[in-house]
Amino acid sequence: MHQVLSYIKFLWHSKNQHGVHSPFVFDLVTKCFYDTKKHAEYPLLETYRLSLLQNRNTIKVTDFGAGSKVFKSDVREISKIAKNAGITGDNAKLLFRITKYFKPQHVLEIGTSLGLATSALSLADTASTITTLEGCPETAAAAQQQFRQFNLKAIRSIVTDFDSHLEDLSKSDNYQLIYFDGNHQKEATLRYFDLLLPTISNETVWIFDDIHWSAAMEEAWDIIKKHPSVTVTIDTFQWGIVFFRKEQEKEHFVIRT
Repeated sequence: MHQVLSYIKFLWHSKNQHGVHSPFVFDLVTKCFYDTKKHAEYPLLETYRLSLLQNRNTIKVTDFGAGSKVFKSDVREISKIAKNAGITGDNAKLLFRITKYFKPQHVLEIGTSLGLATSALSLADTASTITTLEGCPETAAAAQQQFRQFNLKAIRSIVTDFDSHLEDLSKSDNYQLIYFDGNHQKEATLRYFDLLLPTISNETVWIFDDIHWSAAMEEAWDIIKKHPSVTVTIDTFQWGIVFFRKEQEKEHFVIRT
């Protein structure tokens, strides 16, 4: 019910490109969000998804995050994880376009799951290196098998506790794009935000998944928007996209994708 009410509120406040007066955001929306080209990589993204949807093997999932609203058992079929917990096909294509648009050299993903989002990040630019973190060993193993099967060689998959790994990062770990999808809890989201702040640059793009997952996640999103280092944010309902561009006025956008 919370998500239904949040979505109604989102629709009420959301705009398309015609309500955007920032040239930077207008270009992003028109040239990236609303890009209707049939990119050559789209069929491979779909094949990657289909291979998971057809995989009836089961794995034991160790969940360190907010838990699942769908699964009652920790033993789960890979096909059902892909169907219920993975990024949607449309959002995978949007993530692909965003990554292709900004062309980050180094990408960090917090929460690999089965690698549906990881494949989109990787296929967007074969010159990019993708570091993806996963806490569950069996989930990571399933994703790693997928990466090998689809010859995604630029992905560095690490099985780790997120906090300890992020605490070891330094300013030299300059990820131009970070996709946060590992723990949909307020405290963890804000902790990762604080731990990664020393790595930001003017060109950094951060994408937070499931910002309307719960009232607590919406509170985390509001705190992030108000942070003095944050200049521009975009709420797409599924994602909260954050920019740290010093030349931009502080503005917050709610955009239908």
